[in-house]
Amino acid sequence: MILETFVVTPFQENTYLVASESTRNAIIIDPGGDADMLIRAIEAGNYHVQRIINTHGHIDHVGAVQALKDRFDVPFCLHRADQFLLDHLPQIAEMYGIPISGVPEIDHYLNPGENITLDEIEFEVRFTPGHSPGSVSLVTNQNIVFSGDALFAGSIGRTDLPGGDHATLITSIQTQLLSLPDEFQVYSGHGPVTTIGQERRFNPFLQSV
Repeated sequence: MILETFVVTPFQENTYLVASESTRNAIIIDPGGDADMLIRAIEAGNYHVQRIINTHGHIDHVGAVQALKDRFDVPFCLHRADQFLLDHLPQIAEMYGIPISGVPEIDHYLNPGENITLDEIEFEVRFTPGHSPGSVSLVTNQNIVFSGDALFAGSIGRTDLPGGDHATLITSIQTQLLSLPDEFQVYSGHGPVTTIGQERRFNPFLQSV
């Protein structure tokens, strides 16, 4: 498996490219912005983008979705409960003064328990709301989980944005993420890579869980 991380925009958001080594077929996870840079990197790497998957719909994670859809003609996947975030994207972009490449149409609504296959790589969609109503995490058969903004190294997602709920987030982490083996690597929406074991033992927000 090929895994590339691109840190984009002033939000320092992690956009991930996951690809098969044998075919270079790829999935883009959370393209948050800097679309021209992402497109150049994808084309320079001779990757064949199959789809865009978002863990949630906040502006710092979807800013480049439309540009990538236009360039590569691929479907965009998001949980239905975050549709309202896309509906308000132009107003949010104007409020923050952030350029966006357009408001993308969701081509496929992600369902909890759904399995998405990219050649030898499998992604299980786990429903992890709390940071947003439609947040999901992507658990792979490569001992990696893409947690979006649910779980970070030493922290958890904020819950003071519209649709956020702290108790829901803690339950999501406990049931859907801490249920994974300790060796699973956690690639989150911001910040460095960590492991489930590290967060289980030392994350100060989870010590009462």
